[in-house]
Amino acid sequence: MLKSLTVINFALIDKAHIEFVPGLNILTGETGAGKSILIDALSAIIGGRASGDSIRSGTDHFRIEAVFDITGVGSLQDFLDEQGIIGEDDGTVIIARRLSKHGKNSIHINGCQVTLSILRQICEKLVDMHGQHENQALLKPETHLALTDAFAASIKSKLGQYRQTFKAWQEVKNKLVALTQDSRERMQREEMLTWQTQEIAAAALVPDEEEKLESQIRVLANAEKIINSVSRSYMLLSQGNKGFNGIIACLADIKRDLELAARFDETINQQLGVVTESLYQLEETMGELRDYRENIDFNPAKLAKLEDRLDVIHKLKKKYGATVKEILAYYERAAEELAAITHYDESVSKLEQQECEHKLQVEKLASEIDKLRQLAGQEMGQQISAHLADLGMSKAQFIVDVKRNKHYSATGANDVVFLFSANPGEEPRLLHKIASGGELSRIALAIKTVCSERDETTTMVFDEVDAGIGGQTAQKVAEKIARIASFDKQVLCITHLPQIASMADCHIYIEKIIEDERTMTQVTRLTPDAQLKELARMASGDITQLSIDNAAQMLETSMKKKANWKYKAQA
Repeated sequence: MLKSLTVINFALIDKAHIEFVPGLNILTGETGAGKSILIDALSAIIGGRASGDSIRSGTDHFRIEAVFDITGVGSLQDFLDEQGIIGEDDGTVIIARRLSKHGKNSIHINGCQVTLSILRQICEKLVDMHGQHENQALLKPETHLALTDAFAASIKSKLGQYRQTFKAWQEVKNKLVALTQDSRERMQREEMLTWQTQEIAAAALVPDEEEKLESQIRVLANAEKIINSVSRSYMLLSQGNKGFNGIIACLADIKRDLELAARFDETINQQLGVVTESLYQLEETMGELRDYRENIDFNPAKLAKLEDRLDVIHKLKKKYGATVKEILAYYERAAEELAAITHYDESVSKLEQQECEHKLQVEKLASEIDKLRQLAGQEMGQQISAHLADLGMSKAQFIVDVKRNKHYSATGANDVVFLFSANPGEEPRLLHKIASGGELSRIALAIKTVCSERDETTTMVFDEVDAGIGGQTAQKVAEKIARIASFDKQVLCITHLPQIASMADCHIYIEKIIEDERTMTQVTRLTPDAQLKELARMASGDITQLSIDNAAQMLETSMKKKANWKYKAQA
């Protein structure tokens, strides 16, 4: 339920804050006062299109904030948890949207920044917008199937099973088509895969082999330099150079001298220990260098062999992958595909069996869905016709025509169209071909009335629902909207008809004012006295005692009807 809406710098609105109530919230005002602007702002905050043209002149951005109570909308709370959006303990969700002249669009839900796509997914569970655009959408046959499916919860459950099976069926069919492609192409593919797998297998690759080869080649290619360096190091340690003793001999002399000194001064023992340890380590190192020099393999033939092996790996990398690991992975995939081609008949037979099983299941589920849709369509048509009778179209027929076809799609095997006849003796025809503007408004209201009892969306918005109607029909429309609002629903309705406005639980007046030579829209929640005067203005155009008395009578009648509905609902 929408608790409040704050609009800043949006079109003619400088700043407006509106608090809504459960039940029926009516918005009225003179033509051009800005009622549609407010609905546009609400549309923007629930994910509708918004552009810089909506920013109020003289400002650089607009900001809209809506506060919702999502208590009872369990599926929405689960979705918020999935998105990491932390909800308030009292079920409050605060949505804020800001758009600058430079096109920067920021959306926050409970302080968490989200994308426009996420905003739309959340708000489609919160608000059902209904206006002239939605009326026109009813004329499109592609919407009729979705409305019929939404009518019965059993269809939604069965349709979920069907879609999973249908998807699996399509996947198997695609595999079968791919496998049963031209035999010449398959043979060519088999020959290529055979050659590739044999080439990789013949190489007998080992993971990390390339790194080891490169290390060995680096040593062999530089063996002469290594031997010279190691030999010189060994000579400096053992024999010395240019008339000087070797480092080992020098350290041995230093050790003897320090041992002599330590006999007289023990404080030298620490330095003696360092020299002694160094001498032992260098003697060990000298022996290792001698062994390394004697054992290093300066073998050009081995070097050439290793380089040839590395060249084989490099050639395979150019064909099958950037690393040995990728080459081996390609080999596994190629071997699997080759096995599938080799066992072609067996694979085809297995897929054909799977395809047949999935098709039978698809046909079975489609038949079950067809029966559910037939029942739902019949009941839906009857209920909508009954509501149309309440709306002054007592002889109207509304038929949900559910037809079974031979083609299976992701939605089953049905085509659904709405048929309508306004007068007795007239054959029902396609809705989009015969419904007038006034009839379409009432048909849309009847459909919304029927569907609103079955969805968890708590807020409905009616914009210009009274287009093309008046008199007794207007009274019926008013009662219908008020009845929707009485079934745990919140309704926001823009209207020009006093019959509808008199049903308000909250009456909001929108007017255009000029302040400091600037035009702006002002939004006011009316007191009971102000509401009475507004109803008088709507009914007669002038506020006179007679029009006020008439408005008071309308309010009294409306209050009695709403009280009676509430009593019956609680009985």
